Amino acid sequence: MRRLPLSLALRLTLLFGSVSAVVFFIFGWLILHSIERHFIEEDMSELNIIMAAIQNYLSEARSPQELVLAEDRFNDVLTGHHSASLYIADSNGQRIYTSGGPDLSGIVSGFRPGNSGDTIQILNDAEHNYRVLTRRITNASIEAMPSYTAATAVLIDYHLKFLEEFHYTLWLMIASSILLTGLMGWRAVHYGHIPLRDIITQIRRISANELNTRLSPEAMPSELIELASSFNDMMERMESAFGRLKNYSADIAHELRTPITNLMTQTQVALTRARSIDEYREVLYSNMEEYERMAQMVGDMLFLAQAENGLCAPAADNVNLADEVRGLFDYYEAWAEERGVTLNLEGVASARGDRLMLRRVLSNLLSNAIRHTPPGLSVQVSLDDSGDHEVNITVENPGTAIPPEHIPRIFDRFYRIDPLHHRENDGIGLGLAIAKSIVDAHFGKIDVISTHGLTRFYLILPKSQIA
Repeated sequence: MRRLPLSLALRLTLLFGSVSAVVFFIFGWLILHSIERHFIEEDMSELNIIMAAIQNYLSEARSPQELVLAEDRFNDVLTGHHSASLYIADSNGQRIYTSGGPDLSGIVSGFRPGNSGDTIQILNDAEHNYRVLTRRITNASIEAMPSYTAATAVLIDYHLKFLEEFHYTLWLMIASSILLTGLMGWRAVHYGHIPLRDIITQIRRISANELNTRLSPEAMPSELIELASSFNDMMERMESAFGRLKNYSADIAHELRTPITNLMTQTQVALTRARSIDEYREVLYSNMEEYERMAQMVGDMLFLAQAENGLCAPAADNVNLADEVRGLFDYYEAWAEERGVTLNLEGVASARGDRLMLRRVLSNLLSNAIRHTPPGLSVQVSLDDSGDHEVNITVENPGTAIPPEHIPRIFDRFYRIDPLHHRENDGIGLGLAIAKSIVDAHFGKIDVISTHGLTRFYLILPKSQIA
């Protein structure tokens, strides 16, 4: 079973918690390290004071007997130093002085001076913990005993207990702070998602009968302005598409109803009485025209549906456009003469594509041009292959211009211009939509300009690769 992704709120909460944990742990470690360092420095300061006094006295002594009688002097050195201990031995290991407290004889006997001449270590006995400073002191004035080893210790139980309690309290506070930060982060994220929840509420109200919902980008946080604008653009497209589909449904119902009504009427009339074979044949021919009209309508709709889903992949043939235009001139010649319209071709060009599809595009544009050209005038088709990779096709005719407000949408599927001005006569506005879908499938372009009594369609297609 596929696991659902984590919610944004949980992701951000975990992120806040992780970041705060890292920060708090770093600060906690720094605080503990600083306090431990402070206690060490405090202990070392006290030990160095004691050791300096001992070293000063030992350096000034004139004889071993003077040291033996110096117990009071050593006791005075320790006065004022709480829980301090001292142990002194000569170079032979013989004890000169001990203040009691922890047994420092082992440290003194095993003393190995470091680079600084001192050693610092922690001594643990059964009950207490001590920090011990050991130093070798030289007295050049006493030839028999030129050096001594002194070890002084201070009790650090209080420091260790304080650090233990502080350590527990600090990490408890850090854990609590991390939890609190996570909860506050979750609350902040929940509050910050209010605009998203408002958007969701508005989206839930959208239905096919209510597509006028729009978001206010100016009322959104900066991070959601682009989302709001994109949503509004999507709703504009949806509303436009639903509007076209609604009009298309009405148009296609009307267009289908007309031939079906004609078929039913003609059939009912034919059945009212017995008729001759010629009369029945005439009714069948009339019905066939209506069937052809419906078949053309259904075919156009199927073609657009296939084109919309990328199922109309064109062939990659070399198409002689001049031959195709001349063939269409022959096809429309009788109709054009009937309307008093002449057909002119200028230039030659070859394009790469599907011959039948390109012929359909040219046929749609040419029939529209003939239909809207006043008697006595001409339709002009121009071909230009001077480009390196593309050919240009122009189909123009004089006549009533297309109103400017219809130009941007004239190639939209199911779009129908006002009957007083429309250029198509297929009843449902599919001719130019089909032309555009074919051109798009060939990676070309199609456009129209209609001003000052002249309408001109421009086509750009990939150039043929004929050597």
